[in-house]
Amino acid sequence: MSTYRAPQRRTGRLKRPFGHLYYEVSGSGPALLFAHGLGGNHLSWWQQVAHFAPHYTCVTFAHRGFAPSDPVPGGPDPVDYAGDLAALIDHLEFSDVRLVGQSMGGWTTLEYALAHPAKVKALVLSSTAGTLDRRGCDPTGGQQYDAWLADAETKARDDRANGIHPAMGTRAAERSPALHLLYCSIDSMAGTLDKDKLRAGLRRTATRRPEDLTAFDVPTLLIAGGEDVVFPAFVAGAIAKWLPRAEIQTVRDAGHSLYFEQAGTFNNLVEAFLTLHR
Repeated sequence: MSTYRAPQRRTGRLKRPFGHLYYEVSGSGPALLFAHGLGGNHLSWWQQVAHFAPHYTCVTFAHRGFAPSDPVPGGPDPVDYAGDLAALIDHLEFSDVRLVGQSMGGWTTLEYALAHPAKVKALVLSSTAGTLDRRGCDPTGGQQYDAWLADAETKARDDRANGIHPAMGTRAAERSPALHLLYCSIDSMAGTLDKDKLRAGLRRTATRRPEDLTAFDVPTLLIAGGEDVVFPAFVAGAIAKWLPRAEIQTVRDAGHSLYFEQAGTFNNLVEAFLTLHR
């Protein structure tokens, strides 16, 4: 007879000024929280929760405006994300946390870490610069970024014309059509949320300069995909040079959603990093 026991799991809805924030808690151990990107919700982290829950208390949530959290009239403002995360951490009574932010989730996790550095044992920024100005992080003064952006926008248009979500990309969709289908299904759960408006809000709030973080003492892992057409991998490397306790990992054959398309690689990188910063 099998002795396997699945990690404990519970769900909740935290009252916030906009409505209720949906969250799930799985496993036991040190607190490990995941913040999803624009194309996701709490379900995006299914492969990470299954991997980490035996040794960590894994918390996933849907950002305000993303189902099954309540909608926000006029759409969510990214400036409110870090406050929601702070309220959730306080509600769950965590004395310290480890944070993983993917793309849009980097706005949430970086701002929380900047506001509460003593509580954050480790920060993972996956395919994101968070609230840093991406072009402003380019050591060439924007020339490399502008060239990357022109090429990336062409590739993203081609992806969309072929029914492929740019956050996965052509190669990932070819390798794993089932994962691509699942990614698109999770993306569609946002319903009528105006993601173009939210993208504009993300651009509006990404104003920090890399020199603002030279005293940021939280251990930080930046992970980037070499085939990403949403976030330039070279920017992650440039940011890492400014942070006093940062390291960079680039997976050359991955796109924007490395955590989703190559979960084994992603999980191993994050696990090794967390082991170093208990």
